Amino acid sequence: MDFRDLTLRERQVLGIIIQAYVVTAAPVGSRYIAKNYNLGFSDATIRNVMAELEDEGYISQPHTSAGRIPTDKGYRYYVDLIMTFQSLDEKEKKRIEENIGQISIDRKGTSSDVLLSAVKVLGTISRQLSVVLSPTLSNAIFEKLDMVLLSSTRMMVILSIQSLFVKTIVMELDLEVSRQTVDGVVDILNQRLSGLTLAEIRRSITRRLSDCNCDHALKNLIVRSAGTLFDESPIFERLYISGTEYIVDQPEFKHPEKVRELITMIEDKFSMAKLVENRGTSRMDITINIGKENCERQAEDLTIVSTPYYVGNMVGKLGILGPKRMDYEHAVRVLNYMADSLSATLSGVN
Repeated sequence: MDFRDLTLRERQVLGIIIQAYVVTAAPVGSRYIAKNYNLGFSDATIRNVMAELEDEGYISQPHTSAGRIPTDKGYRYYVDLIMTFQSLDEKEKKRIEENIGQISIDRKGTSSDVLLSAVKVLGTISRQLSVVLSPTLSNAIFEKLDMVLLSSTRMMVILSIQSLFVKTIVMELDLEVSRQTVDGVVDILNQRLSGLTLAEIRRSITRRLSDCNCDHALKNLIVRSAGTLFDESPIFERLYISGTEYIVDQPEFKHPEKVRELITMIEDKFSMAKLVENRGTSRMDITINIGKENCERQAEDLTIVSTPYYVGNMVGKLGILGPKRMDYEHAVRVLNYMADSLSATLSGVN
């Protein structure tokens, strides 16, 4: 989006309107600005500045109110050219560390435990709908595999992937195998595949197992199933959500129709995951999509702020979804700190 360079006065007034609207959810008038902010110029001057901002589409007048509210363009200008990044306060830092860190300290959790804890803390601190996407796994390092016979025709395959990540798949068998046979194949698979990425395994498993001395029927079944066993989990299975109670409590979603639309969107896990995964306008690692910049029509009244986190060479995403009347600075602070904390927690546990 192209902007002209606003004057200092215009920036001040636009920033105040956005900050006040975030807190009050009510249109902001020139009298309110003059009374509550010592800008050093008159009510009439503020009205003129607001008229200029309205003419250029940065603010608008809802209904017949004397006040103004920010438009998507106004929010975008604010996010790109006015907003400053600051660090999270110590109380919130401690809260994040205690809730995520305790799992790694106990060494009893899996990645799912850590990510579920992370999304709950993110929702509580941001007071918004929060989403965590577990990392894509193609570049993840395979550590070991185990097989558990559930019956004569069913087997569970458990893949341990770099750090705390585990993938479990139940396979239907068209052959009968013994525990001894399974153990032999497991040993060969772990010897020849450990340390490779899942993408490398999918490409080369046939060659790597071609001369192995183990049960050929079971080995061939594993080779044929490699595309499923060593593939990505579907995007909706990588999704963790928390904080629905906070977003439905916002004034923007008081109307039953708006609440229905919001809940329908949240229940569509595939669309929710794509919203957070979608790359938009970024400042450093933070991506902020405002209103119609979002890829789903149901999200046109929302802002989505997201950032990646890293586990080795794997990348996941954290996101906060809320009304466009969002405390952007706080959302960015929370996400940046949470991403660093989550990366450290997952990368530091083997």
